[in-house]
Amino acid sequence: MAAPKKGRSASAQSRPGRSLALILIAIAALTGGMFASGHTTPRLGIDLAGGTSITLTAKNEPGQPNAINKTNMNTAVDIMNRRVNGLGVSEAEVQTQGSDNIIVNIPKGTNSKQARDQVGTTAKLYFRPVIATEVTAGAASASPSPSASSSASGKSTDKATPSSSSSVTPSASATTQGRVVTDALKAGSSPSASSTPSSSASSSAAPSASASVDPATAKLQSEYAALDCSDKAARAKAGVGAKETESTVACGNSSGQWQKYVLGPAAVSGTDISKAAAVFDTQNASGWKVTMDFTSGGSKKFADITGKLAQNQRPQNQFAVVLDGDVVSDPSVGQKLSGSAEISGSFTQTEAQDLANMLKYGALPLTFKESSVTTVTAALGGEQLHAGLIAGAIGLALVIVYLVLYYRGLSAIAIASLGVSAILTYVLMALLGPAIGFALNLPAVCGAIVAIGITADSFIVFFERIRDEIREGRSLRPAVERAWPRARRTILVSDFVSFLAAAVLFIVTVGKVQGFAFTLGLTTVLDVVVVFFFTKPLMTLMARRKFFAEGHSWSGLDPKRLGAKPPLRRTRRASAPVDTKEA
Repeated sequence: MAAPKKGRSASAQSRPGRSLALILIAIAALTGGMFASGHTTPRLGIDLAGGTSITLTAKNEPGQPNAINKTNMNTAVDIMNRRVNGLGVSEAEVQTQGSDNIIVNIPKGTNSKQARDQVGTTAKLYFRPVIATEVTAGAASASPSPSASSSASGKSTDKATPSSSSSVTPSASATTQGRVVTDALKAGSSPSASSTPSSSASSSAAPSASASVDPATAKLQSEYAALDCSDKAARAKAGVGAKETESTVACGNSSGQWQKYVLGPAAVSGTDISKAAAVFDTQNASGWKVTMDFTSGGSKKFADITGKLAQNQRPQNQFAVVLDGDVVSDPSVGQKLSGSAEISGSFTQTEAQDLANMLKYGALPLTFKESSVTTVTAALGGEQLHAGLIAGAIGLALVIVYLVLYYRGLSAIAIASLGVSAILTYVLMALLGPAIGFALNLPAVCGAIVAIGITADSFIVFFERIRDEIREGRSLRPAVERAWPRARRTILVSDFVSFLAAAVLFIVTVGKVQGFAFTLGLTTVLDVVVVFFFTKPLMTLMARRKFFAEGHSWSGLDPKRLGAKPPLRRTRRASAPVDTKEA
């Protein structure tokens, strides 16, 4: 058994160049990937790059006094985080503060304004049938007379003008094609733009003057008549307090014009949507469209409502997508749909992506109000970063001075290893920005500075083991190989403890502290890689050089300075001659 072990050891000693070549190739590949991707610097967090900080406060909804709890707050944070990530602003921070506040930090970037607009849109998402609508002209006009039977069946066209009898009967010129929702697996199912509502459909929107009107309908009529969607304050109050099982009024903006709506009870909620995406429509000159997939329960609900709406002619075959009390889209339906559907019609790419994100991430368990919006400048963070880098440079300089004074020639190996570790850390930080949304903030910089000591500690453990072997009287080459197994165990145990602490800190904390934990864990893993694939092979090669092998006084391995013992030699005691006569 001893012979094979010796052979493996000799092979390991004779081929350290393979490990060095492997890590150098990895560094070259990662550096090339960094320049090829165009991300040559790490992404900066809001404290270094500046940006916008938004504070959202949860509100108790009518009938749900205990809705603000830890579970719902965490769910809201998760949905907001995914909503912002859907826009590519993955370095944003979303975290709770106290029992009812959520802090959203959006660093300055291309999509920061768009992300702010969508994060502030935090109410629940519903699909509601539209009973009536008209363009807001600044003054209240005649109100429609919705009845209970009409609340489940469609709406008037976008530009319909009620007649003096209060019934919603649009003229032929008002029936435009608009946006259409169709089966995602079928084509050509959009309703005709020239169709005219039947007498039964138009009459269902308004009862006769002699018909009795219940108090709820009368209240809805008065709210609709008084609603002026061109007024921001009026838009904010529209539909406040309405339950999903009740009809309500709402506002929406279509082609730059504010419209007011009478909406029926919610037929489908945002939680019924499993997937939504913006897709370029190659078969339609309209450009972009939005595709939707529903859950099993949502598919049944959507089939029910579209089946009812499809029985009416345009414009009473439309429903409204309502988010945060606003109508974000009101497509028409031409047939019963289920499972999957698509909304098409003159979308720009930004409009399609916004609607897809709203459909996908729009259903929050709570309603939020925007308490404050603060613009964060990078000046203070830049000063702190400058001070932190100075502190790190001073610490690194002190470590190098100590290594040179105490380890002399061995310090060159330690400094080269620190350089390799620094290069790997920088390149990975630059690549992890676009890959997983890693953003370098001040705590992350602190984690990188702390890692200098962890990395230097590994080198010191290895060098001290080698010195112990030389003190026992061994030459350098066998001393390196005998010292490595013992140093390896100590390094692995030490790094495992550091990585475990970083992992626990990353899991149990939020926000900026996670940046510190992530950086500490990353540099700890890199320490193991550098020691195994660079420091040890380089030490093996240097042990073959005369400067180190013969223990030069400036090598740091001088046996005399280390107090080495003379080599131990086994001697066999000679037996005394036997005097046969005396015997």
